[in-house]
Amino acid sequence: MSRDDGEKGGWDRSRSIKKVAFYSFLINCALFATKLFLSAVSGSLALRADAVHSLVDVFDSAALILGLYISERKSKSFPYGLYKVENIFSVFIALMIFFTAFEIGRHAVAAQASPIYGDWVIFVVAAMIPVPFLFGLYEVRAGKAANSPSLMADGTQFKADALTESIVLFALIGQRFGLPLDRVAALLIAFFVVRGGWDILKSGMRVLLDASVDAPTLETIRETIEAEPTVSAVKAVTARNSGRYLFVEAEVAFRIGDLKRAHQTSERIEREIREKVPHVVRVLIHYEPQKRTHLRYAIPLADAAGMVSDHFGEAPYFALVDIDLSKRAMVRQEFLANPHLDLTKGRGLKVAGFLLGRKPDAVVTRENLAGKGPGYVFAEAGVETIQMDGDRLEALIDEILKRID
Repeated sequence: MSRDDGEKGGWDRSRSIKKVAFYSFLINCALFATKLFLSAVSGSLALRADAVHSLVDVFDSAALILGLYISERKSKSFPYGLYKVENIFSVFIALMIFFTAFEIGRHAVAAQASPIYGDWVIFVVAAMIPVPFLFGLYEVRAGKAANSPSLMADGTQFKADALTESIVLFALIGQRFGLPLDRVAALLIAFFVVRGGWDILKSGMRVLLDASVDAPTLETIRETIEAEPTVSAVKAVTARNSGRYLFVEAEVAFRIGDLKRAHQTSERIEREIREKVPHVVRVLIHYEPQKRTHLRYAIPLADAAGMVSDHFGEAPYFALVDIDLSKRAMVRQEFLANPHLDLTKGRGLKVAGFLLGRKPDAVVTRENLAGKGPGYVFAEAGVETIQMDGDRLEALIDEILKRID
């Protein structure tokens, strides 16, 4: 995908997010106006509390739209962008929700009169309930697709609105049958509002305080880096959210010493991370040559008894031998069955890829791999190929130990 295509895709996602935020503003305005009218004609405390709730939602939606526009501004003073503005507005939304709960509770404690209203009020409230719930589901889904914390926060608030309106409905029905539920309903609304606000506040503050992303995402990033054949060790992986985007840093040791090739490998790793983890805006890889204390050799075998194979791709087994350089001694040995032995085409390349997954530093063979497919694959990954005579695995290991400086 070209950079222009990527920028166009990002612009389309941004426009979609703003469209959803604008829909949120319009729906909140309509809900507030309807609840305010119903509370005025019915005198219901629960409806009045819910109208106050919707009024705060109107301001929240306006703040959401403003936050989305500001977060996309570029500035030399903010080299990492203004993405966290979205999270600041999420925190602002949470604080406004707490204010809503306070207002609801205050009205519930101070109210004295019981509401008087017609049955039509109950029907209008019942008809309103699906509106915030369905739009909340849609907005949360859109927020997850765009990784927008403010959209997800607003969608969560809409779903909470459906719950509070259900409480209002039951209170109105109870009141019609002589049960004084209006004040109780208002206090219940305050409780649910506070709980929803706390979840939004906690999520926004985690990002503002640079808390790490979730463990599964970090593990996916680490596995993607480790899958690169030229990587000998992943020392550290960190990532943080900034608005709806992710910044990733990793400390990696390469088995290749050429800086140009190391840079090309870093770019390849970055592309892989972007493909597997959505909404990554930057990947910074700190790389250094491998400091070797051990070497791993891969040796093709003709049988499990240790007879060395004359051919690389046709070998039914491979031995992995780990050598401690300081002690000049073998510290580990493992036999692997060749999983591609039955292939008729491309067997050598498949076997080479299979061995690269086991991170060898060198491949010892009786045949010369120079100019052949597996030889190119190993050279590209920084794996040395060594041609060495010897019928038995033990003899080759002894010869390898003699060659260690």
